[in-house]
Amino acid sequence: MLKLEARPEPSKWWGIGSPVVALLLTVLIGIVLFTALGKDPVRGLQVFFWEPLKSGYALGELTIKATPLLLIALGLAVCFRSNVWNIGAEGQFVLGAIAAGGVALLADKTTGRWIVPLILLAGIAGGMLWASITAVLRDRFNASEILVSLMLVYVAEQLLFYLVFGPWKDPAGYNFPQTKTFEAVTQIPRLFTGSRVSIGLLIALAGVGALWVFLFRTRAGFAQQVGGLAPAAARYAGFSSRRALWVALLVSGGAAGLAGALEVAGPLGQLTPYVPAGYGFAAIIVAFVGRLHPVGMVFSAILMSMFYIGGELAQSRLGLPKSLTGVFQGLLLFTLLACDTLIAYRVRFRRRASA
Repeated sequence: MLKLEARPEPSKWWGIGSPVVALLLTVLIGIVLFTALGKDPVRGLQVFFWEPLKSGYALGELTIKATPLLLIALGLAVCFRSNVWNIGAEGQFVLGAIAAGGVALLADKTTGRWIVPLILLAGIAGGMLWASITAVLRDRFNASEILVSLMLVYVAEQLLFYLVFGPWKDPAGYNFPQTKTFEAVTQIPRLFTGSRVSIGLLIALAGVGALWVFLFRTRAGFAQQVGGLAPAAARYAGFSSRRALWVALLVSGGAAGLAGALEVAGPLGQLTPYVPAGYGFAAIIVAFVGRLHPVGMVFSAILMSMFYIGGELAQSRLGLPKSLTGVFQGLLLFTLLACDTLIAYRVRFRRRASA
């Protein structure tokens, strides 16, 4: 018989190795899925894990997907380390996109490049505003931030639909629910000629460094984590649990809103009903696979963006549904949760007692 036995102390090896084992299990289950669907599993794995890396153009597209995932995950890491469960980053991403799009729509032929920082700031403000609703309800009425933030996702999406189907709809857009294409001056500067990679990549990498310094080298970062995990101990030490709540949600919302601004003023170039791409939910997996560590989340964001691109390629080249992306994301999360059990527990073999 198998029995889970509590470890005297958490396993450091499993703390590091759990994401790796989870990825290997995901690959093995993926092989079974491809075989069951009548597809060559080698070709299927190639589409997911080799095609997104095989050329400079492919790597550029990979970074475009990874940038919003990494930005949102960085903000979520602050929340989760503070024991604040923000599940509504997708809504904050959408509100950031709406706010940034509203500023971009003000531009005309005479507008200068100074509008780009305003677009990014508007995105940050939009995400923070949406997250502050959750913060107020949790702070004043002790409402569950999980439910509130999640429900606000659908409110944000309905607001987006109202705008693109209504007042912001492009009158010259052949009745498609979308805004007009933003002026070229509003586009986020690109890093390389002929590539779609923008300065958003540099902003995300700068965020990695800033979060590492904040969490591990500042008193404020230490207070943030203590205030969320042990409010009584935080009060005894002079830290504010209320401040931890507000900082966590505002930072998380601002990061998600910035990701939304970079998306609509970058690859999309306009507001459409397809702005909600699921990045806010996928970033939760990115954060946990990366162990809520800034550097770890860089690698997990790349992995998750490979799943996005692989799902698109599997649809066009193998005739498989695009929903396969969500299947791989879910498999990775569940295998990670299963492997994480072994951090605090070990498996023991126990003989049955004889009659």
